[in-house]
Amino acid sequence: MKILLMNHVPLIGTGSGVYTQNIAEVLTKKGHEVCVIFPENNIVKPIQNIKLHPVYFNAGNNIPGELPFNFPCFTTHPRSMQPFYDLTEEELSQYKEVIKTAIEEEIKEFKPDIIHSGHIWIYPSIAANYNIPLVITTHGTDVIGYNRSDRFKPIATDSALKADAIISVSQDNYEVITQIYPFIKDKTVIIPNGYNSDNIYYEDIDKDEFLKQFGITKHYDKIVSFVGRFIDLKGIDTLLKAAQIYEDENTLTILVGTGETLEEMKTLAKTLKLKNIAFIGHQPPNIIRKINNIADVAVVPSRSEAFPLVVIEAMACGTPVIGTRIGGIPEAITKENGIIIEPEDYNDLANKVKQILNKEIEFDRKKIAQKTKETYSQDNFGDILINLYKDIIEKHKEDYRNNQ
Repeated sequence: MKILLMNHVPLIGTGSGVYTQNIAEVLTKKGHEVCVIFPENNIVKPIQNIKLHPVYFNAGNNIPGELPFNFPCFTTHPRSMQPFYDLTEEELSQYKEVIKTAIEEEIKEFKPDIIHSGHIWIYPSIAANYNIPLVITTHGTDVIGYNRSDRFKPIATDSALKADAIISVSQDNYEVITQIYPFIKDKTVIIPNGYNSDNIYYEDIDKDEFLKQFGITKHYDKIVSFVGRFIDLKGIDTLLKAAQIYEDENTLTILVGTGETLEEMKTLAKTLKLKNIAFIGHQPPNIIRKINNIADVAVVPSRSEAFPLVVIEAMACGTPVIGTRIGGIPEAITKENGIIIEPEDYNDLANKVKQILNKEIEFDRKKIAQKTKETYSQDNFGDILINLYKDIIEKHKEDYRNNQ
């Protein structure tokens, strides 16, 4: 098969981008041809055996052919603070036109058998006009977009209506999305997020040597980690308030990511007089893998989520996770790999962190890593996805024959 993948954000920087790249890699591994359309504001590096079609936006990098504004997103992205909702009518028109052009170019050159788009949003509403089977994965941020702006509701509804199938990444996500679009129930399937087990895995890391690259020269016995975008929904303030309780001279809290609340969180850390905390900014996947491996516990204190990849990526490295009872998080965390807490409860979060660090609650890291690989490796979902594509393509052909 030839599969045209599309995503509203770059392949690096957010969970939905990583999801798209993971799918592309597993599909090519299984012998299929893949092309990916996505926005960018940096020159992209090639990915072996995958055709990339970046649409360039302006971030002050002087990239030829770019649009005169940064790529829009649902909340924020490590490389863009431009929300969809602030686009002028002219900018939105330009955006739609370049995406339409990119889709038409690949329909002509790549000749896809099926199109699979991330988010019930603008890309699939355009792609639906070309009589090619269409699948959409809803990630949760598109729900944020739907609820935040009436301006985009007709576009999103049109996408959901015209798609041949919708993929939901968790049971909770399914319940939320089918409340918004009740007419999609019969064509929505649940396929959890998967991770690339070739790139994310359990390994031994020299903790002190690794941390030197971030200017951290002091030895710490224990490490607490957070990985994610710095936006209010991620609940980073809850983690910092908890750190004020659990922090000691032998415990480092390391936060990976950037976003609109980064400076606010740095200020809060100073206000709370946290001494052993490191904000290390956005990092590539190989660095995040190593941080997960040196962490004693990963914290996901979110206020809203669909099914965050950071949970299973941490567990794939054998790291137990403390996550909130929100969205799809409780579907991934069990007593064997972590602890569920209520959102906003920084006292309980601090207590659970201390229990893990002090080994009052213990986990078998190798078992966590192995079980996560068995359950969530993207290879496990590849055949499910391929069979879904085949069924949709065949149904599309039958509908065409019946209409002749």
